[in-house]
Amino acid sequence: MRILIAEDDQKLLKSLLHIFEMNKFTADGVTNGDEALAYAMTGEYDGLVLDIMMPGMDGLEVLKRLRAAHITTPALFLTARTEVAQRIEGLDAGADDYLSKPFSTQELLARVRAMLRRKDQYAPELLEVEDTVLNRSTYELVRGNRSCPLSSKEYQILEILMEKPFTIIPTEQLITHIWGWNTEVDTSVVWVHISNLRKKVEKIRAPLQIRFVRNAGYILEKRQEERV
Repeated sequence: MRILIAEDDQKLLKSLLHIFEMNKFTADGVTNGDEALAYAMTGEYDGLVLDIMMPGMDGLEVLKRLRAAHITTPALFLTARTEVAQRIEGLDAGADDYLSKPFSTQELLARVRAMLRRKDQYAPELLEVEDTVLNRSTYELVRGNRSCPLSSKEYQILEILMEKPFTIIPTEQLITHIWGWNTEVDTSVVWVHISNLRKKVEKIRAPLQIRFVRNAGYILEKRQEERV
């Protein structure tokens, strides 16, 4: 899952990025409303965490413009503004939830997970393909009584592949979605993570394989001969 965080307090933004990345999210951070609007307009994000009071354009205006442009990405306002009227204003602008500062890290994560579950493309806790399950709570790959933990990047790559099985995912799309637009990561880094994933898929004897399609990308498909 990829999250955009808009927060003008640099220290808090750094902490939020760390929180989400430690919990297997891909997170991008911006510090003003103009950047928040530009990033969110791409439609590349699964969720938005927006401060209201930001330089340039405030969070309310950002969300109003996104909704006017038919960008339906779920959004949570994280702000020091706590009055009921202000909360109503945020929800009326198109927000899905509202959390006041200071906040509990666990509550923030729980609210974001709940927000993502409510979005149009429901994100189930267990993602299953060919009786192989990706557990989004424990970050494990499971088949029957066999399981294997995944690293953060392995989890994020496999989540994308399992959300669209039997479909070629361009390598550039994996890089952009997981590492961001300005990354210096190249295709060799993706290959290393894919190689490790293949070993873990094999370890739990899943009837799946990750195949590279030359000049196209990677596809998660059924293994030709299932192991018993």
